Amino acid sequence: MKLAGVIIDWAGTLVDHGSCAPVETLRNIFRDAGVPVESTEVRLHMGLAKKIHIEAILSLPRVCEEWSARHGSPPSAADADRLYADFIPRQLSSLRDYSTVIEGVPKAIEAMRKRGLAIGSTTGYTRPMLDYLLGRARAQGLEPDAALCPGDAPEGRPAPWMCYLAAMQMKVYPMAAMVKIGDTPADIEEGLNAGMWTIGVTRTGNEVGLSADEWQHCAEAERTAMLARARRRLVAAGAHYTAESVADCEGILEEIRKRLDWGEGPWSVPAGNASSASSRPSPAGEPFEGTDWLRLSG
Repeated sequence: MKLAGVIIDWAGTLVDHGSCAPVETLRNIFRDAGVPVESTEVRLHMGLAKKIHIEAILSLPRVCEEWSARHGSPPSAADADRLYADFIPRQLSSLRDYSTVIEGVPKAIEAMRKRGLAIGSTTGYTRPMLDYLLGRARAQGLEPDAALCPGDAPEGRPAPWMCYLAAMQMKVYPMAAMVKIGDTPADIEEGLNAGMWTIGVTRTGNEVGLSADEWQHCAEAERTAMLARARRRLVAAGAHYTAESVADCEGILEEIRKRLDWGEGPWSVPAGNASSASSRPSPAGEPFEGTDWLRLSG
């Protein structure tokens, strides 16, 4: 197999350093509904389709208890529908301030294209939100070959359907020769369910949760601790690798290319195999035992 393509998340991965837009909007709609939520509660289920995300927040024990106290009954499907209806226009408005392409991403995508890779993308946003981001990203020198949202598929993350559709639109296969890059556990689960390699993004994404300016003002010790927490959470979700940004994925993609040349696939590499390409030697020249590959292909 030859490395064929990547499928990349949007907020926190391609644009919006820290994935701040959805956090701000979701906190605002819950606040206005009389039940304020913390950023940590919002970020817990980031990456899901936004209607499902709202339902997940409502199901948190503390939120459910406070909702019942405030409204006289536990949150219902109708409550989730009302919150979602409030979320959509507010999020579209918020994207105007949170659609800056993350530093280094266009150059990294250009390097991926030079490798001959197709560039796909998936998101938890709705189609109008994604279309807005596509227009803004295009003006900043970034345009993927395919861009899918939950409404394009039977369901969103962690199901693999958006990844499959992206691969179909780009006409690339097999899925084991493709890499999913994203900043949430839901992204990682989506990629694994699609049979792909996975790279979890730490610094620019949801698991650290800071804007570029906020990150710059953090002490070094604090940065180190935040990156370590983000790595642990993404590896726990099954990420094969982690990187601080899409801009730092080139070495990992080269290692994956070598692994594919050597006959390995996503199934034969344990989660958390490496935090970066430099932390594990290239498999080139190492003896290949390949039991997983032989069992699946023989």
